[in-house]
Amino acid sequence: MKNSTPKYNDQSITALKGADRVRKRPAVIFGSDGLEGAEHSVFEILSNSVDEAREGYGTVINITAFSDRSIEIEDFGRGVPLGWNEKEKRWNWELVYAELYAGGKYDNNSEGSAYEYSLGLNGLGACATQYSSEYFEVKSYNGAELSEISFKKGNAVTKLRVRPLEKKEKRTGTVIRWRPDLKVFTDIDIPREYYESMLKRQAFVNSGIRFVFKWQLPNGRFDTEEFYYENGITDYVSEIAGENAETKIAKFHLDTKGRDREDMKDYKLIADIAFTMAKTVDDDSQRLQYYHNSSWLEHGGSPEKAVKSAFTYAIDRRLANMGKYNKNEKRISFSDIEECLVLVTSSFSTQTSYANQTKKAITNTFIADAMNEFLRQQLEYFFAENPVDADRLCAQVLINKRSREHAETQRLDLKKKLQTSTDVTSRVEKFVACRSKDPERREVYIVEGDSAMSSCRTARNAEYQAIIPVRGKTLNCVKATYDKIFKNEIILDLLRVIGCGVEIQTKHKADMVPFDINSLRWSKIIICTDADEDGFQIRTLLLTMFYRLLPTLLKEGKVYIAESPLYEITPSKGEIEFAYNENEKAEITGRMESKNIRYTLQRSKGLGENDPKMMWQTTMNPATRRLIRITPAEAEATARMFDIMLGDDLAGRKNFITLHGAEYLKDADI
Repeated sequence: MKNSTPKYNDQSITALKGADRVRKRPAVIFGSDGLEGAEHSVFEILSNSVDEAREGYGTVINITAFSDRSIEIEDFGRGVPLGWNEKEKRWNWELVYAELYAGGKYDNNSEGSAYEYSLGLNGLGACATQYSSEYFEVKSYNGAELSEISFKKGNAVTKLRVRPLEKKEKRTGTVIRWRPDLKVFTDIDIPREYYESMLKRQAFVNSGIRFVFKWQLPNGRFDTEEFYYENGITDYVSEIAGENAETKIAKFHLDTKGRDREDMKDYKLIADIAFTMAKTVDDDSQRLQYYHNSSWLEHGGSPEKAVKSAFTYAIDRRLANMGKYNKNEKRISFSDIEECLVLVTSSFSTQTSYANQTKKAITNTFIADAMNEFLRQQLEYFFAENPVDADRLCAQVLINKRSREHAETQRLDLKKKLQTSTDVTSRVEKFVACRSKDPERREVYIVEGDSAMSSCRTARNAEYQAIIPVRGKTLNCVKATYDKIFKNEIILDLLRVIGCGVEIQTKHKADMVPFDINSLRWSKIIICTDADEDGFQIRTLLLTMFYRLLPTLLKEGKVYIAESPLYEITPSKGEIEFAYNENEKAEITGRMESKNIRYTLQRSKGLGENDPKMMWQTTMNPATRRLIRITPAEAEATARMFDIMLGDDLAGRKNFITLHGAEYLKDADI
């Protein structure tokens, strides 16, 4: 057989050149070729304006997002140099916007550099954004002249245009407008929320700089927002904690220099750390935030390492010195601290080792060591000068630790309770198993009480239909705490039979019995209750249990309700018929009357009173039964209504009765 594989030899190696280095591989620079990459290109251009403002050139930055997905960023700095560079023998517009690894920030650790602490370091962002844009237009004002140049798809399409500024337009700064290219990024529809979140972060780590954001509406007008924090991260920590702050807001400032390795040069580091204690905040994900050179360190790195080490050391030391630990008690961990700490760090250095171009983590060993040592010292001073706040923080951390350990014990106990073999007959009282071992075929009926179980057991197909009874009304899982839920034997029995674990929406969910839908033992879970008030309430309670503990089963369509008939219509000749609602009753009786067939009509009996033939026909035979598949939206609505009528939402209950009470008067027992 002839080998048709293309030849691979010395001529097979190619190199990307010019704009193709970014346009064909945008994820290398921007972290993604999707929307996240387009968003990061905005941050790259904004970073240059922030660097100017931090150096003292301009206090306002304007950001405009147009409805055609183009972006404009305007600053009032010194204006980017675009003219001839005698040293490099090239135009600066080419070096800045058409050459990777070129810029004015490589010598920021030396005396007399243009930038001391800059967010942009690598000379990649401006050029990479230009390369990845459909068009990219630059205007630079130096106080005397306006310089302009335009690019399309990575190439200059105009020559550098320079003209003197008229008196009325005298100013300095840079204005850049561009549109990310859909041929580079799969999505350029950057949402308003991204701009707002990103600009807010820039505002509080760059105190005194005002960010003015304009969002163009479909009618052509603009919504305008301003982001400004006079006191920087201190104001932001106060905003996160709000009225829940339980200690004064502490702020520490570090100004030092050092090196990452003995054979390397020293570099400068400044850092601000602000924190307070708050047991509850609106969004726990905002509790701990780290920034470096104005960039949010989403993945932490050196500052996070320092904070964890220093706070754990300082609080553990105070607890031990004050004799707060019980004998042989384990020491605290940072997980106990972070549950009540609100903290933001903002650091700047003249030399930074980022994990990658997207700047989501830094790895400088000197920064980690310096901040760790500084924080340990400052926390010792703070605790000595503020003993009431210190005692309050340390006491809460100890409470968190003991609560965590208690919860871990309970979780281990629950794990033991739920770990069962495939055959759970001996572990669950009155559970009736089926013979089949195939989870794709098996189905389980949840029925109310022993009498209904007896009828279903007699009527079922024992090959693939199993039954578990619930004794009385189950717990209201909307209102109950997790501790109370997992002490309820009815719920534990149901979870054992279902077999796929449990989904817990808490910080400790990873420690719970892991949910695994592949361990589900049944193709269908069928709730089978009487068509009366008690049956409806039991059904509702079971649905709220699934909604809170096993929502994925609802999402995957594994939970059903067996619809029970309301009426039995027995003709003088022929087979009995069942009506599941008033319309069906009218249709059946009308049909019989039109044929002069006499019949008897009666309300359907409870499931426990049905004979096996009727139970099989109406409830268990796949060919004739009626099953209602439950959706997450239906379960959520059920849980909400249950909370209104039986939960703690008193205001909601009063409002519902006011609006809808008259609709239920006909059903009232008066």
